[in-house]
Amino acid sequence: MKKIFVLLFCFVASLGMNAQNIIGAWEGYHTSETGGKLKSVVIIADGYQVVSTYDAKTGKFVQTNGGTWKLEGNTMTEKVEFDTVTPERVGTEVSFEVKITDTTMEIVGSSMKLTRIDDGTPGKLQGAWLMSGRVRDGKEQSRDITRPRKTMKMLSGTRFQWIAYNTETKQFMGTGGGTYTTVDGKYTENIEFFSRDDSRVGASLEFDFNFADGNWHHKGFSSKGDPMHEIWTVRQ
Repeated sequence: MKKIFVLLFCFVASLGMNAQNIIGAWEGYHTSETGGKLKSVVIIADGYQVVSTYDAKTGKFVQTNGGTWKLEGNTMTEKVEFDTVTPERVGTEVSFEVKITDTTMEIVGSSMKLTRIDDGTPGKLQGAWLMSGRVRDGKEQSRDITRPRKTMKMLSGTRFQWIAYNTETKQFMGTGGGTYTTVDGKYTENIEFFSRDDSRVGASLEFDFNFADGNWHHKGFSSKGDPMHEIWTVRQ
């Protein structure tokens, strides 16, 4: 299992050929060491990517990693920002090469294949976002998004994942993800995995959302039922 995950890690870190063709979400299935069916989902936005693996049936979280990426010829290089399996990789760079079609991606030298889920459209929220503030008691509280402690949310056209981590200490605090929709000002998350609490798997959370000064305002109730009003800023 660890070997497969490392291949996925390297795979996402090295998507080549045409950067526009890799934007979106991809999925692949494989068997765990105990015979269970595991699902891996990759979300790729401009400059940032994340890959997560979890039990396809129960949603039990297995592992995640991700960071920034850049294209140099046919080689993609990633700088690792978080890695639950090998945190010592944080801050290092890895490169790899893949074959990509309109619907599949394959790691060169491996049997691992991923199938495209979406290409980033409809794209209203597609991209990498950093939590930049909250509104409490009607007052906006800003958060410094340049500090090492980050909460990032990655979205493709249909998939989302949030990750809390620290690039300085290499600490990973938690993650969750699944599918989402945006309809009539309502943003709805359908949770497929949640590292802190498997019981949240299968839940759907609906939020009001709007844009103000280029920021995404996200208002509703958390998975614990607590009221929340978060502000997210596109990561540059």
